[in-house]
Amino acid sequence: MANILVVEDEKPISDLITMNLKLVGHQFVKAFSGAEMLPILEQEQFDLILLDVMLPGLDGFEMIRRIRHHHVPVIFITARDSLADRITGFDLGAEDYIIKPFEILELLARINVVLRRNVQEHTEFMADGVDVHLAARKIYKDGEIVELTAREFDLLEVLIQNRNIALSREKLLELAWGYEFEGDTRTVDVHIRQLRKKLGWEERIKTVFKLGYRLESEG
Repeated sequence: MANILVVEDEKPISDLITMNLKLVGHQFVKAFSGAEMLPILEQEQFDLILLDVMLPGLDGFEMIRRIRHHHVPVIFITARDSLADRITGFDLGAEDYIIKPFEILELLARINVVLRRNVQEHTEFMADGVDVHLAARKIYKDGEIVELTAREFDLLEVLIQNRNIALSREKLLELAWGYEFEGDTRTVDVHIRQLRKKLGWEERIKTVFKLGYRLESEG
């Protein structure tokens, strides 16, 4: 997965972001100001920077100007929600501009979009003899190919990208079927049963009581 630099001066928000990055398998480094961020960038390579705008000292807009030579994609995360600020952020080269407060699942989804667009990241997931190649959309179990429908694979990809996070049936429909899908949430249960059967993941894909499902992963 990706190595992400989180530059956020509010510790509770920084902790929330990094806790969830860890849950889905990303690595991270924290910084709490622009001054702290600069030497870290000189010492380590990152796939993405999550950058607050209202930082102590130099703000995020100035920081993105100073780090352009590193060629690392940036997502702004900020309470500054004016149209002028958003335009400034994109004009400076940001990949995305997320307004606080935000839903953590939306943040993770937007991170995945930027990583897919910019990073040749590791796109395999392995568990219990199953090897999932996300980019190639191929799955092997004990060396044998496993045939999934397109929708089953879409659902599996969402579970992998949000592993160790409990997702409601409605959220799974939204992420795997699309925002405009208006079908019965029981279709999620049907597809989960098929995934469990085909992959042998009866214990890997957990049912979360009165909510939905969670894919458990050690890494």
